[in-house]
Amino acid sequence: MKALAASWRQFRIVLGKETVDALRDRRTLLRMMMPAVLMGPLVLFMISTLISSLEERAERREILAIGMDHAPTLRNYLERQTYTIKPAPADYEAQLRASRLLSPVLEVDAQFEDDLLHGKPAGVTIVSDSVNQRAQAGAAALRSALEGFQRERSLVAMALRGISPELLKPLDIAERDLASTQARATQLTGMVPMFIIMAVLYGALTAALDSTAGERERGSLEPLLMNPVPPMTLVAGKWGAVTLLGLAVALLSNLSFLSGQVLIRNDELQAMFHFGWIEVLRCFLLELPLACSMSALLMAVAIRTKTFKEAQTSSTLIMTLIGLAPMVTLMNPGAEAPWYFWVPGLGQNALMMLVLKGESLPLAKVLPSVLSGLGLTLLGLSLVAQSMRRAVAQ
Repeated sequence: MKALAASWRQFRIVLGKETVDALRDRRTLLRMMMPAVLMGPLVLFMISTLISSLEERAERREILAIGMDHAPTLRNYLERQTYTIKPAPADYEAQLRASRLLSPVLEVDAQFEDDLLHGKPAGVTIVSDSVNQRAQAGAAALRSALEGFQRERSLVAMALRGISPELLKPLDIAERDLASTQARATQLTGMVPMFIIMAVLYGALTAALDSTAGERERGSLEPLLMNPVPPMTLVAGKWGAVTLLGLAVALLSNLSFLSGQVLIRNDELQAMFHFGWIEVLRCFLLELPLACSMSALLMAVAIRTKTFKEAQTSSTLIMTLIGLAPMVTLMNPGAEAPWYFWVPGLGQNALMMLVLKGESLPLAKVLPSVLSGLGLTLLGLSLVAQSMRRAVAQ
């Protein structure tokens, strides 16, 4: 019991000392905290601004056209649907490619009215650019308007021949969306977990490198190892301070999305996006295994380097792999595969997406994340302790 109490006391001393050292560099601390605080408001503001601009463009109901003079019947229909028809600029193709023109262009064939009169398919072309996302979004609305004109012409032709228009509708198709309001919002806010994960990583990065490679470069690590403290206790104290700093930045990132909802300019998104105190707490708890494991792994990488700059370079691989892990869900859309929850970063992303959708967190999905985090934490700490024992022996 006395040995355990002594180890606990030594752990608290090291933890306090490393925490104070990490908080002492206020400039570095400010560089880490500011992005975490501003991240939520900026992301939500940008998403809502984009949605509002798309909706505003759709509400203007403007159609850019070339050759509309050849199609008075089509013009009449579109104007009855409250569309405003404007001539497209002469260099509309170049502007669409350069994303300077944000609306698709409707090209009407010169024989449009004649073909329509003789019962032939009248030619129209929707000109857009798939890289120009805003123009591509407007192309769907323009296609819908043209399909409406096509349906009206078909119904009129059938009515003139005494044929019931109901023959064109043998099915009465209804749609039922099973997704909840929160789940639909994740189509727009699905990047939120990725930003939170990056906050965890960058929150732990500086402290992990400074407490290992930084101290070695300053020459303060070797005297610290000469103290009568077991290497594992020393490692645990340093790791605890790094983890606390990473979790502090992660908490600020979570809270930024809570306060950032004030800046949402789109009413529909504001109604759908629910990120309250419960979601903050659930996301924060899900980040614990990631913060613990990444702190240990970053320390394990940094302790084997001689300079802070070398440690930064060596840790790039871990930061890249964990930061890009959530991209797997974009390349493989659909239900989460069971192995997702065992992968650091990817598992947290999948679990936080469940939180954003307002769904429950089954133990079968949470447990793999916890176990993999625990395993990586123990592996990282053992590697750091081994390196410190080797340094003491030398």
